[in-house]
Amino acid sequence: MAQLRVGLAQINPVLGDVQRNLQTHLEFIRKAREQEVQLLCFPELSLTGYLLKDLVRDVAIAADANRPTMAELLAASQDMDVLVGFVEADSRHRFFISAAYLSQGQILHVHRKLYLPTYGMFEEGRYWAAGSRLGAFDTRFGRFGVLICEDFWHMSSAYALWQDGADVLLLISASPGRGLSPEAALGSSRSVEVMNQMYATFLTDFVLHCNRVGFEDGLNFWGGSTVFGPDGKLIAQAPYFEESLLTTTLDLNALRRVRVQLPLLRDERPTLVYGELRRILRSSSAVP
Repeated sequence: MAQLRVGLAQINPVLGDVQRNLQTHLEFIRKAREQEVQLLCFPELSLTGYLLKDLVRDVAIAADANRPTMAELLAASQDMDVLVGFVEADSRHRFFISAAYLSQGQILHVHRKLYLPTYGMFEEGRYWAAGSRLGAFDTRFGRFGVLICEDFWHMSSAYALWQDGADVLLLISASPGRGLSPEAALGSSRSVEVMNQMYATFLTDFVLHCNRVGFEDGLNFWGGSTVFGPDGKLIAQAPYFEESLLTTTLDLNALRRVRVQLPLLRDERPTLVYGELRRILRSSSAVP
């Protein structure tokens, strides 16, 4: 496939109201279908909102096609792949910030957030369990990788997906606004945009980032979703602070062109990194 039509659904979920948020998802899927979108991404915890605290267990669902909410989304994914954020409950009553990739009526992949920020304004470690697995996966459009918010503040996450064959990184977040930057933008938005561009440039991957908007308990989520190409150039960006559907077309042939000109993937030495990490970990374990 030479081209891929993608959409980023930059929505404002209603905290704790899964049914209302489900209807918002279905409406954005309908709008995206009118624009011939083939892959539509929603933000982190798009079905529930972010500051759930004690509501976590009430809105949690299993990654199960028989659950009514998931069943409706799977039906909508028959002709369009959809990435959705939700609260996942496992069989032992642990709760995860998860993202499900739905394709042709099937749950193709589930990613559980690996890194739970518990500092400053964040307290995820009080309510969530951390994911323990990371891997790329095959889709009908190519090999993808998914990361959730704090995950992509850790370089090893994106690097591991790249080494596992991901050519498209799907990053979803509920990133609140904080700080200022010299560019007269929010410090948090500027930092994330630079990070996304860095990953696109140094991994020669497409990087799609979908961030939510709206307010919850004094936090303001800034949106500004972006699409970067494998040459590090910005392809498209959604507005700040507004619900919107950002659509664009990816030229997948750009992967070949960029990697021929800049063969970072060819010349990377993962076995060297592996050996040095083993040495560092052995040395660290010897320190009392």
